[in-house]
Amino acid sequence: MANAYEMLKNPVALAAFLFTLLLPILVGFLVMRRTKTEEDFFVGGRAMDKIVVALSAVSSGRSSWLVLGLSGMAYARGVSAVWAAVGYIVAEMFQFVYMGIRLRKFSEKYNCITVPDYFEERFRDDSKIVRLVASIIIAIFLTAYVGAQFNAGAKSLSTALGLSTLTALLIAALMIIIYMVLGGFIAVAYNDVIRAVIMIFGLTVLPAVAVAKIGGVNVMLSILKALDPKYIDPLSLGVGGLIGFLGIGLGSPGQPHIIVRYMAIDDPDRLRASTVIGTFWNVVLAWGAIFVGLAGRALYPDVNMLPDANSEMIYLVLSSDFFGPLLYGLLIGGVFAAILSTADSQLLVVASTIVRDFYQEIIKKGEKLSEEKAVFLSRIVVFLAGIFAMLLAYFAKDIIFWLVLFAWGGLGAAIGPTLIVSLYWKRATKWGVVAGMIVGALTTIIWKLYIRPITGLYELVPAFLFALIATVLVSLATKPPENAEELMKAMTE
Repeated sequence: MANAYEMLKNPVALAAFLFTLLLPILVGFLVMRRTKTEEDFFVGGRAMDKIVVALSAVSSGRSSWLVLGLSGMAYARGVSAVWAAVGYIVAEMFQFVYMGIRLRKFSEKYNCITVPDYFEERFRDDSKIVRLVASIIIAIFLTAYVGAQFNAGAKSLSTALGLSTLTALLIAALMIIIYMVLGGFIAVAYNDVIRAVIMIFGLTVLPAVAVAKIGGVNVMLSILKALDPKYIDPLSLGVGGLIGFLGIGLGSPGQPHIIVRYMAIDDPDRLRASTVIGTFWNVVLAWGAIFVGLAGRALYPDVNMLPDANSEMIYLVLSSDFFGPLLYGLLIGGVFAAILSTADSQLLVVASTIVRDFYQEIIKKGEKLSEEKAVFLSRIVVFLAGIFAMLLAYFAKDIIFWLVLFAWGGLGAAIGPTLIVSLYWKRATKWGVVAGMIVGALTTIIWKLYIRPITGLYELVPAFLFALIATVLVSLATKPPENAEELMKAMTE
């Protein structure tokens, strides 16, 4: 397979591909009139349907990592790749039911639309120290994340259409910025649903066709066993690798772009239904990606048979092998859209952090803006933040790469433990949360740079644990809010 993008020279495939690129902008125009308030712009007016919330969480949380990354991992490692999926699926089940419902009820009562909003209200923090620390961590890591996603999208578009990197980057970034400025969270959520449907099609039909081509599951497993028995051994990772793969899921509770979905649902009690929907499709998509990788290894036993000897190209290669131009164009467009589905959600969180947390609450000290002005300002900030991330992606690739190395783990360790503790332990304090955030972020960086090369242990696992310990110990040594009981009741009533 010389080039998995070769089929895009077919006019039908190219038209289908371009359709997937332009569709999000159309969605932005269609929902623009529904975006009238700041709450609409950042959390969809807390009026999103359970199916939209479920599929939006699946799409924004997984993106290209699922389609390309997990399938490539299964190609390289075999069935043991399933443990990476188990970690995040279990974590997100917990989040929907045990974090989402409590957070949704509290955020509506106290008008929280960002994670730092929640922390400040939960601890009655007039000093705004919790908001400031949380906002800095979120803004730094997520801005780098957006820049990295822009780079990935530009690389995909550049390869697919033969464009220069700069041209592809401009198209990728401006496409997102346009529909986000128009429709905010509502546009992002509905586009996520469209992308989820494309991913569902690709990761159910493609592996089924590929396995059938081989001769069935048993034949495929026999081929894999003959190549290397480890490909069919789910425990071939070893204890350290298993802990690391499962530990990936510890990052989910700390990702603000996923957490905000729980605030957006129309009825907190419907999050249980969203849990069932989201978990079902998470499982289906994960196994689909794994079977793509396994079937790909059976069909292309040598990685050098793939473009650039890159295992993450297996989804694209099999798509070009088994689908006609129309479906292939849609699926490749879906891969590109999946890359950007995380970027738009993260960019929206960055904008809400700047507008709500830094400008309104810290700089203006809580001064109330008119809804019209708040939405206008939000749109301006989305545009500027998007342009800034695009410039970073082009001029500061090394800085972005360095920050993104720590982003998933850093956010997971800084925000995850502190959020969980604050939702369930009334004795938690603002200083405990501040300590947990700082310890989590610093441990992630230090462990990855200096300790992981020695131990091989994924940095998020110890960082999450140390942040949890720091949150508890410092909370026990400091005074909680006087009305802690009342604040905890707001999460269940």
